[in-house]
Amino acid sequence: MNKLAKIKGAWPYLFAVFLNSFVDLGHKIIIQNTIFKSYDGELQVILTALVNGLILLPFILLLTPAGFISDRYPKNKVIRASAWVAVLITCAIVFCYYLGWFWPAFAMTFLLAVQSTFYSPAKYGYIKPLFGKEKLAQANGLVQSISIIAILAGTLVYSLLFEILYESTASSPSEILIGMAPLAWLLVINSLIELVMAYRLPTLEKNISTPKFEWPVYRRGGYMKESLSPFLQRKVIRLSIIGLTMFWSIGQLLLASFPAYAKANFDITNTLVIQATLATTGIGIALGSWFAGRISKHHIELGLIPVGALGVAISLWLLPTMESSTTQALCFLVIGLMGGLFIVPLNALIQFSAKNDEMGKILAVNNWVQNLGMASFLCLTVAFSIFGYDSQFLLFFTAIVAIFGGVYTVYKLPQCLVRLVLSWTISRHYKVDVQDMKNIPEQGGVLLLGNHISWVDWAILQIACPRPVRFVMDRTIYNLWYLKWFLKALNCIPIDTSASSKSSLTAIATMLDKGEVVALFPEGSISRNGHLGEFKRGFELACKKAENPVAIIPFYIRGLWGSKFSRSSNTLKAQRTQGMFRDVIVAFAPAMDQTTQAQQVKQAVFELSVKSWTTHTQKYPDISRTWIDTVKRQSNKQALTDNMGIKLSAKQVLVGAISLSKLIKKSTTTQNVGLLLPTSSAGVLANMATLLAGKTIVNLNYTASQQSLVEAQQQANIKQIYTSKRFLKKLEQRGVDLSPLLNAVDVIYIEDMLKKISKAQKIARLIAVTILPASILKLIYAPSMKQDQVAAILFSSGSEGAPKGVMLTHTNILANLKQVADVLNTQASDVVLGSLPLFHAFGLTVTQFLPLIEGVPLVCYADPTDAAGIGKIVAQNKATIMCATSTFLRLYSKNRKLEPLMFDSLRIVVAGAEKLNAQVKVEFENKFKKDILEGYGTTETTPVASVNMPDHLDPKSWQVQVGGKQGTVGMPLPGTSFKIVDPNTFEPLATGEAGMVLIGGAQVMLGYLNDPEKTQQVIKNIDGQRWYVSGDKGQLDIDGFLTIVDRYSRFAKLGGEMVSLSAIEQSIIEANKTDIELVAVNLPDDKKGEIVSLLYQGELDVAAVKKQMLENGINPLMLPKTWHQVEQVPKLGSGKTDFSQAKVLAISLI
Repeated sequence: MNKLAKIKGAWPYLFAVFLNSFVDLGHKIIIQNTIFKSYDGELQVILTALVNGLILLPFILLLTPAGFISDRYPKNKVIRASAWVAVLITCAIVFCYYLGWFWPAFAMTFLLAVQSTFYSPAKYGYIKPLFGKEKLAQANGLVQSISIIAILAGTLVYSLLFEILYESTASSPSEILIGMAPLAWLLVINSLIELVMAYRLPTLEKNISTPKFEWPVYRRGGYMKESLSPFLQRKVIRLSIIGLTMFWSIGQLLLASFPAYAKANFDITNTLVIQATLATTGIGIALGSWFAGRISKHHIELGLIPVGALGVAISLWLLPTMESSTTQALCFLVIGLMGGLFIVPLNALIQFSAKNDEMGKILAVNNWVQNLGMASFLCLTVAFSIFGYDSQFLLFFTAIVAIFGGVYTVYKLPQCLVRLVLSWTISRHYKVDVQDMKNIPEQGGVLLLGNHISWVDWAILQIACPRPVRFVMDRTIYNLWYLKWFLKALNCIPIDTSASSKSSLTAIATMLDKGEVVALFPEGSISRNGHLGEFKRGFELACKKAENPVAIIPFYIRGLWGSKFSRSSNTLKAQRTQGMFRDVIVAFAPAMDQTTQAQQVKQAVFELSVKSWTTHTQKYPDISRTWIDTVKRQSNKQALTDNMGIKLSAKQVLVGAISLSKLIKKSTTTQNVGLLLPTSSAGVLANMATLLAGKTIVNLNYTASQQSLVEAQQQANIKQIYTSKRFLKKLEQRGVDLSPLLNAVDVIYIEDMLKKISKAQKIARLIAVTILPASILKLIYAPSMKQDQVAAILFSSGSEGAPKGVMLTHTNILANLKQVADVLNTQASDVVLGSLPLFHAFGLTVTQFLPLIEGVPLVCYADPTDAAGIGKIVAQNKATIMCATSTFLRLYSKNRKLEPLMFDSLRIVVAGAEKLNAQVKVEFENKFKKDILEGYGTTETTPVASVNMPDHLDPKSWQVQVGGKQGTVGMPLPGTSFKIVDPNTFEPLATGEAGMVLIGGAQVMLGYLNDPEKTQQVIKNIDGQRWYVSGDKGQLDIDGFLTIVDRYSRFAKLGGEMVSLSAIEQSIIEANKTDIELVAVNLPDDKKGEIVSLLYQGELDVAAVKKQMLENGINPLMLPKTWHQVEQVPKLGSGKTDFSQAKVLAISLI
């Protein structure tokens, strides 16, 4: 409701809707009550039916002009014109009342109805452009509720005022009407307010091109045939209109017959009592409409239709058996409630199924058929009265008709009824949010293609789609006796053996040709790793077989991985199942051509995942509050260990962080907090304490140059740096001089801070963390921060130049760690090794925040270059997940003190931050019998964008879900997408072509610190989505796996050709047959433009390598011009090659 009300034009529209119904009903009530007071018996029934008939007649006679005008002119202008007419008619009504002209006033009912005939199609036709297709059902529920409230208000207000002004001495309708004259001014005032509201409605339709109205065609009935065509030819529209007609016709019969029934059977003569009893129907309709709108917030819930139809039928049968006005009012309330459930989805379905340029005609036909039906039922009422049948018999007859209608509805919509039951069941635990439902065509064959993540995907998809969906499934499962009845009710399509068989493809094509919505899961089986599997191409052949146009609609379901219906681990299920509800998002992409290939559909699904994840991550709290929730679940479970022998439980870590946060808050004068700490328990506590203090983390790279460190401190406006005396001493022993940095700031030592925390404070906070609920702990210790607030500033590696300050928000970090955790599919036995430095995005997000937030034990080791130490701590703590760079993995493979069994517990080894050397991968796997899974990312993507995962075998189908491919960096993480574009024009390139890699996802940084110009250069908004321009050259295969060719900055122009420096390095390693440390750099040359210089560490027979390279068939251009042996190839603290310093060194050696 709040979201609808915020739409521009919503309030004036809703007020206009209310006032129009209020005015129309007001005059009708006065006339109807005058008849009730003046006449009895058969004449009363006939005159009551006649006044209702006058209201219906214009809708029957003026079908074509009403629809034509609604389509010919902007609907807001039609509403304005109708409002002007209402003002003129109400002024005429005032004149009739004062003169006591009953019959002319009676006729004014007809004129008001004429006005409504033109107003109604415009009113309902305005809903779709104003509120959008996604909110059609909800908006219809709101409009229906407001209309009914107006009717109720009009009924009660005018009946009450009528009884107050009514003089019992009045002997004729004219005298009664003269007494009601003051009420006529109320009609005029409301009409004038409606006119004001109509002028506040925005024009939403553009380029209306309806042809001119031709009277000869009208007289021949040509327009009538044209208007009735959608009703006669389109089943959905026809059945919806018939359903609405039945309900409102029954309502008209009750309005006409119940007053006489109540007067004859219960001796009720007070019009207020009669109208109040009937008004409970309106209350019920308003409640039912509101409830239907709430259930159908993001889709059209057709399952309400059979429920409402049966409810109306049963209530009507019980009505004549009620013996008091109270029980009758209750019965009317239920009739209205069920009716509200019934009419809202039907109205929404008509509007959804109608094209914009035919909306007016279809809604006019809807009015015409409904009013024809209501007129017929009024005639039936008069006929029953003339032939002497009493009102009670008429009510029973109506109930029988309604029962037949209810049974027919259930027969026609069994799938929708089953869907409602599913929706109700699923809604107990899942909140389904539908994105871009508008992309589903209103009619015609539709093929839904998307990810298959759980056993209930079909149910979620059926709930999300406004049209009935037919699912394709194996005939052997379909024929199981205990499932067949259920699957048949859902209209599933049984196929033989596989979707690629000829009969299967024909069956699918046949359904598409019939205009059905068919859903296929191209992966063929449920995901075993949370990733997308291979998209089978069978659907392409089915589309080719279809003779009629088919719209392919890709979809993505987010939120079911980690549910009990998925194949995720029990640990992940426990972590993801928090609270009463699980948020599920179903996103639909714009329609694709039926010749679209599998890889294009898969790419669209990847991009949908970005949109749905971005929406979901907006609901995340900040990091510290999320962590408190995890701590309360973990409590005494071990959470943090380091090589200093410190072991802390989850709540002990929180107590320590809270204690430090209080001191940091007092000591820090700026928002950004500088941290100079190793990967240790102290480093982790300081990082979490900074966030609890409401500050921004800035872990400084102590391996960078003095100039880079000072520049970083100045850019981030850091006034205080928190560090450790012991750590500074170790750095000093290694020859690292940090004095220029430390002299520029206040240095605060963690050792000194810990001494300030008393034992009493620790105990008090431990008790608080133990006994207080998470909500109270957040309130006391974690100030609420906005999701887009910067949580950490990381200075990029600087491997190619000056480091840049990358601003990562709370949402960036939480989104990325959730994405990684999903594909890691964390196990109960998992332990994460944290050895990468905290100033590196990989170390901060994946090996610090992830284990803390996901509740996985973290083991810290400060020095990733200490191979033997790493081996020991992995073995001692049975670590299962290790992340490292290619450089560090090379050290582990070559170090003899690191025994292979030390790494026996490792389940997953991920290489990132730099390209994985092929020789390193082979050597590591040979020594430790562990596969290295290469990932990819950048600091700007928090950092992980993709990763290879282990393959999974389905033991039932014996199909393998491929998780990784040799030589690639994997598929994008869930909620992430890659786009390969031309680096100059940013036009998308075909699958397999190499180009600039763009990365989209919720983990894409906020921007560069104090550098909006640079941010604008690397963040591109394409089709409403933010993409990070990586600077890497890469290509995607048909399954979505990314291969990185090289950095664009690491290409040398040699002999007019662009040659990859990485390719040169790899060809030298292959020729040497022994892995050594080396780096190729391109240097300017006056004669040739550029030359390649090679720096290598260790022994290398240059002549032999050159000869072998040529024998291997490489282009001679790839032979480096100069070869230099160096003591050490320049490295960054993360282990990556420092290309910037390598260039400086190469220039100095020439």
